[in-house]
Amino acid sequence: MVCCGLALMVAGCSDTPFSTVEEQNSIIEETYAGGRLGTTFNATASAYEDPTPAVEQAGLTADFMYGEYFFERTITQSNAPFNGLGPLYVRSSCISCHPGYGHGKRMDRYRADEWGNGYLLVLTDQNDNYLSSYTGMPQTKAVAPFKAPIDEDQIQISWLPYVDEWGNRFPDGETYDLIYPEVTIPESAFYVPLQVNGQDISYGQLKVRLESTIGIYGTGLLDAIPDDSLKAQYLKEYQAGATLNPAIWAGSTWASTYGNTNHPKRFTYALSRGPLQDAAGANAIWNITNVTRSDRRYHYMTAAYATKASKDPEVQAQFYHYFPEWNQTGNPETDIYNYLMNRELPVEMSKSDYVNFMVWHRGLAVPAARNLGDSTIQRGRKLFRECGCATCHRPSWTTGPDNFTDPNGFFTDGDRRLPRYPHQKIWPYSDMVQHRLFMVNDIRTGWCRTTPLWGRGLSYVCTGASDRLHDCRARNVIEAIMWHGSSQSDARWSVEKFRRLSKSDRDAMVAFIEAI
Repeated sequence: MVCCGLALMVAGCSDTPFSTVEEQNSIIEETYAGGRLGTTFNATASAYEDPTPAVEQAGLTADFMYGEYFFERTITQSNAPFNGLGPLYVRSSCISCHPGYGHGKRMDRYRADEWGNGYLLVLTDQNDNYLSSYTGMPQTKAVAPFKAPIDEDQIQISWLPYVDEWGNRFPDGETYDLIYPEVTIPESAFYVPLQVNGQDISYGQLKVRLESTIGIYGTGLLDAIPDDSLKAQYLKEYQAGATLNPAIWAGSTWASTYGNTNHPKRFTYALSRGPLQDAAGANAIWNITNVTRSDRRYHYMTAAYATKASKDPEVQAQFYHYFPEWNQTGNPETDIYNYLMNRELPVEMSKSDYVNFMVWHRGLAVPAARNLGDSTIQRGRKLFRECGCATCHRPSWTTGPDNFTDPNGFFTDGDRRLPRYPHQKIWPYSDMVQHRLFMVNDIRTGWCRTTPLWGRGLSYVCTGASDRLHDCRARNVIEAIMWHGSSQSDARWSVEKFRRLSKSDRDAMVAFIEAI
């Protein structure tokens, strides 16, 4: 039975009462964006930080809090248990990439230590092949005596104006601005040769793009969506004539699944990760800071960097001073290379600490939708569907039994050490499928997973910024929508409908998107 207080909360400031009990119950249901086991009703600056009811019901609150420390604390070289930084790293803490636990902020320069900089550099050749001589998440920081693979002081980010085919103007005369990033890294900034698949490429073949971090709340709920439900969504879109990424989907079945598993890929913009237990967070706690753990007793490192550093006279001159225990042969070139490429390094993050980190990661709640009973927001909800936005931003899913798997081997099916979310109706507003928007300086390959919209309306409250899209080019909802409007975009038809709305209807749709 729903309390009167919740009914009043979802009604918001509407002067119109619910027309039916069914309408009231429907609104209350959607208010629980993360279902009964995954929703927090906190709408303050800490809204993204709460544990789910499932965490509390499982008696995992203390574990959640211990895991949270590893997200929030700065990693150093020697202060246990937050030790192990380097020798190369992307950031020294997770929260610096995810300010307020949310989306990274739009930045005017690339500085790893600058609060809120969630940017990752994407380095490819002109055919979108990653540089093999640099890590997939390129590092711009190093501990002594090593040198950063890229000198971040030389990285330049320019924000350029963009005028779309409609002159950045709606038919009723209202205007909007669009900007996009251009990233320039001079050849002198690169410490290691530019290579693809071990072969040198010219500097002129280099392409640089930005990707920002996304919000991390609710990822445990997304992990609980059954594999069969994801497959049914792909098949439905394929049968409806949608163009799907051939690297992911092959007509009536998966073209590829995650690693050595049968699980479909569901996490990151690029759909590069499968189960949450080996997805972005499980990966990042290792490679962003380069902290080893029992299943990864090696550095996030390329052989090209190890070769370059081992031959560097300045690194050789200081190596034994910083790493006397690695004076194994008396030959610094050999010892440096062997240290950097060693596969049996000491474990820096204990198993129990990693388990607690994953309790936290899987246990973050989704903020409840707000004021859904308001008449303006209900109008926006209706228009969102009429314009076709819900085709890709699918409103709801139902989780399965949540018998998760873990390719790393830390957890077994239904492991009681992690919170679970069985049989919950959740409202992420994503189809979990990749589409293409054909934006200038687009994301690598052009394929990008539909970003869940749940909770994003609290971004400014929680992070101090409202930036959207993969590189934060959209500073507000209107800009995000209009970046979907390329003549080739999979969402073009929705943008055309949105443009024809009156200003009050456009504002209502924005209000709805901010409310969920």
